[in-house]
Amino acid sequence: MKTGAETLKKTALCLARSIMRQISGLLFPPVCSGCERLVAEPGSLCGSCWSNVRFIEKPYCPVLGTPFSHDLGSEIVSAEAIADPPPFGRARSVAVHEGVIAEMVHRLKYNDRTDLGPWMARWMLRAGVELLDGCDIIVPVPLHARRFWFRRFNQSAELARHLARTGGKAFDPDALRRVKPTKQQVGLGMNARRLNMSDAFKVPEAQEIKVKGRSVLLIDDVYTTGATVKAASRALLRGGASRVDVLTFSRALSKELPV
Repeated sequence: MKTGAETLKKTALCLARSIMRQISGLLFPPVCSGCERLVAEPGSLCGSCWSNVRFIEKPYCPVLGTPFSHDLGSEIVSAEAIADPPPFGRARSVAVHEGVIAEMVHRLKYNDRTDLGPWMARWMLRAGVELLDGCDIIVPVPLHARRFWFRRFNQSAELARHLARTGGKAFDPDALRRVKPTKQQVGLGMNARRLNMSDAFKVPEAQEIKVKGRSVLLIDDVYTTGATVKAASRALLRGGASRVDVLTFSRALSKELPV
């Protein structure tokens, strides 16, 4: 049973936190994550930016998560998934990689806006709830040590860390290692991306116990051609994972949606 002193201490602590939040709100008012206009809550978008986001919702390919132009039935798989079956089970993304969504990814990745990580992860939690429910461990796509040294943080690990904390799942940024110093994928075609990522990842022998026989949820910021997450998924499966699913914040699409 709590004493009066303990109750008073707890009340004072809550009051102090409330005052600090109010002061912080005055000094650093929340702004839109896209255009930086003032908004009511941190991590939210203004009405203009929100209306321009293309959220990826059903109907979509149950394997690749790419949206269909119209509903063909829950079991219909996209032509891409049939022609080139991925090593992962399912892939899901929050929204199409364009406009404000692409800007958020860019700010997190290149402008050190790690404050966007928790809010982006919340969106990913909603988009990937079915994947999260069935996973045992969350693993981010790693950076090579050289690139990590220059960038100072891994944007995929930031998203994965917040997602694991919010979703109550195990998080391990060391279960997968990038052993090949790959080129930047931006500007490369599909085949060049695939070759660039060939044998780029490995589950270190000392880390195999963490993924062996477990269902892994692989996290990245953007799904473009899928070359990166496919290579990472193969490495996790070689390391003993029973299954790999993929969740990204955004998804690059061609102008025409698959049918």
